[in-house]
Amino acid sequence: MYKEKRSSRSEFVPIRGLPYHVQVWDGTVANAALAPLILVHGWMDVAASYQFMIDAFSDAFAAGRTIIAPDWRGFGQTGSAAAGERADNYWFPDYLADLDFLLDHYVKDQPVDLIGHSMGGNIAMIYAGVRPGRIRRLVNLEGFGLPASKPAKAPTRYAKWMDELKSLQRGEMDLKAYDEVSGVARRLMKTNPRLSPDKAGWLASHWAQPDASGKWKILGEPGHKITSANLYRADETLEIYKCITAPVLAVEALDDSLGKWYEGSYTLADYHERLKLVADAKVAVIADAGHMLHHDQPEQLATLIEGFLV
Repeated sequence: MYKEKRSSRSEFVPIRGLPYHVQVWDGTVANAALAPLILVHGWMDVAASYQFMIDAFSDAFAAGRTIIAPDWRGFGQTGSAAAGERADNYWFPDYLADLDFLLDHYVKDQPVDLIGHSMGGNIAMIYAGVRPGRIRRLVNLEGFGLPASKPAKAPTRYAKWMDELKSLQRGEMDLKAYDEVSGVARRLMKTNPRLSPDKAGWLASHWAQPDASGKWKILGEPGHKITSANLYRADETLEIYKCITAPVLAVEALDDSLGKWYEGSYTLADYHERLKLVADAKVAVIADAGHMLHHDQPEQLATLIEGFLV
């Protein structure tokens, strides 16, 4: 089993009516001169997913630095709705507001360094354009955004959203449960063949937990699988990118995730064109890594981040 090098503590913070679970890694001696480092995870992931990257940071970088990572609403140990209930779908703007309230709680007006992976990278980019004064530097890990949408698809999108809500109510979108935590670990390794067994075993115990019947249940609400009712507005996103003032490091895996997902309808070249709208953005590539690059090559990634967050 993987043994973490740097331990964290769990806190539950009241954010917009939800008990938000937050993991905090404190430096040995707090240094107020260092910007707090905020880590936001991706879709169907959890805050603990960053442990391997945090362990790969050098002692000189981690000393005195406060690192904070929330579980987004409906993921990990963060609730999704009132006690005894669960949300049946999720709205992207809620993530922005949740992050805003979390920063109010932890750092007040102090600018932060923000790292986001995948969905978290998309949230980080939008947030940095909406609240530019709150971000000192930003690292976007494979948060590519989505292909531009066509307004003509709006009628069928709304219909699909309503149909999926009904499927959710019938239990047809529930996540698979596993008899043993080892089954969760195997699922993680199947999704990411580069994930080693020791890391998969450690991550599985944070990515799932046993329910009352003893089944290991993934810590992600099925409502996250519901297609958004709203089309993705690339034009709005690009206007927000223009408002980002923080230096941005966009990190990609050498494996082309976009090529696999969109088969040419949205490419890395398209994404790089969007990044040109950010005043100060550069791209870095991690070799021998896929979309979960913070699992695949935490040492390479940690070195990149340390060099950027100077």
